[in-house]
Amino acid sequence: MTNRYITTTIPYVNAQPHVGFALELVQADALARYRRLCGEQVRVQTGTDENAWKNIESARAQGCSPREFVTRNTEAFRQLGPALNIAVDEFVHTGEARHQQAVWAFWQRLRPADLYVQSYTGLYCTGCEDFLNERDLVHGCCPDHKTPPVQVQEANYFFRLSAYQAQIDALITSGRLAITPEKRRLEILNFVRQGLHDISISRRSGRAEGWGIQVPGDATQTIYVWIDALVNYLTGLGFGAADGWQHWWAPEARVIHCLGKSVWKFHAVYWPALLLSAGIALPDELLIHGFLTVNGQKIGKSLGNAIDPHVPIARYGIDAVRYYLLRHTSPWDDGDFSEERLHLAYTQDLANNLGNLVSRLTTLCQRGNYQAEIAGIPAAPTGYHDALAAYAFDHALAILREALDRLNRDIEQCEPWQALKAGDLATLHQQLQPWLQQLYTVGYWLQPFLPASSERIIAVLSARPICAAMPLFPR
Repeated sequence: MTNRYITTTIPYVNAQPHVGFALELVQADALARYRRLCGEQVRVQTGTDENAWKNIESARAQGCSPREFVTRNTEAFRQLGPALNIAVDEFVHTGEARHQQAVWAFWQRLRPADLYVQSYTGLYCTGCEDFLNERDLVHGCCPDHKTPPVQVQEANYFFRLSAYQAQIDALITSGRLAITPEKRRLEILNFVRQGLHDISISRRSGRAEGWGIQVPGDATQTIYVWIDALVNYLTGLGFGAADGWQHWWAPEARVIHCLGKSVWKFHAVYWPALLLSAGIALPDELLIHGFLTVNGQKIGKSLGNAIDPHVPIARYGIDAVRYYLLRHTSPWDDGDFSEERLHLAYTQDLANNLGNLVSRLTTLCQRGNYQAEIAGIPAAPTGYHDALAAYAFDHALAILREALDRLNRDIEQCEPWQALKAGDLATLHQQLQPWLQQLYTVGYWLQPFLPASSERIIAVLSARPICAAMPLFPR
């Protein structure tokens, strides 16, 4: 049996969580729940990045200490998982002692020949926590954060990334490091083939004001936040403290990183090279989603247009928000988030379709005194497994929606209420059995996407007697 380890990125905690990160969480959770339905052992990890310099800047702006600030916002991110019904096995925040231990253990495993100290001058974007090239700028500004980078000059530790160009190219070309979607794979290959340059992996501790994780044996340098952050995927498994981490991070396991398109350089280029240097197995897949936008603009904490996910959850419910993010947002391309579209999806897809169908059929069962014979694991509708094998969450949900549409049309055509009105229960029962089985099938395979609603559908159809269900999605 395959062990599958699924991770999200760990967002900065310079502000409260927004709905853009909710997209990544529900994608990872839907994939994990699906693989569990298929009988696999699955572990899911998420967390937060507390060591970024932008967290310090935000704490100053709010007039509180960095530790107080990051602790408060880390807890907000921790609570977002339960708010979205995310089944998380481990939550890592980079301020933990176990993470520092893991980062030091990782640093000390890097090949000594891959590390050297050199003076460096470059353009640094605080929003990205990364150096940018002149060619990356748009009108002199970072294309994502719309702010000009600052010039930084200092002596840092460098990692010999250039030595791994051929290996990274081969890993991506061969599919050993699988990247979805294909357009991102080609984009990353093009980046690699333009030539990889050695990268600075530390910062002067004075500039970082002591915030972050010190380079082992050198108190003058702090480990670059992105190098520190990537190690979180090992921290939660116990790396640096015990040997059990290989159960989930080994050639016979499957490691999948879910991430946004703005951070693929770190995951598809830096991370594999660092792992090769450290002699640690590589991840297997990168699933790279697009941005959520508002009026076509990327949602971002620094851009001031972030949407608090708790607001739509409170109004429409957890499953409705999960459904919108998975059905009406492309897994790979940018998608616009709006309450108008969420309201339409809630009304048409959930309340008027799925919810109304459950209410209609269970009411017929109660009034017609019918007990369904439903049990076991039903076969999924045609194309469902293929869609999820390709991580096409929207397509898998479209397939289930089509099954509901066919069921509704069949009921409208057969008019079972006429048999009930005439007292012809034999005919009514004959009609109800296949319809209930079809509804049960949809409810079962909705579990990765709408777990709470699926549980209610399965429960009401398995009850003896079947009673009219309360509305799943009240209008």
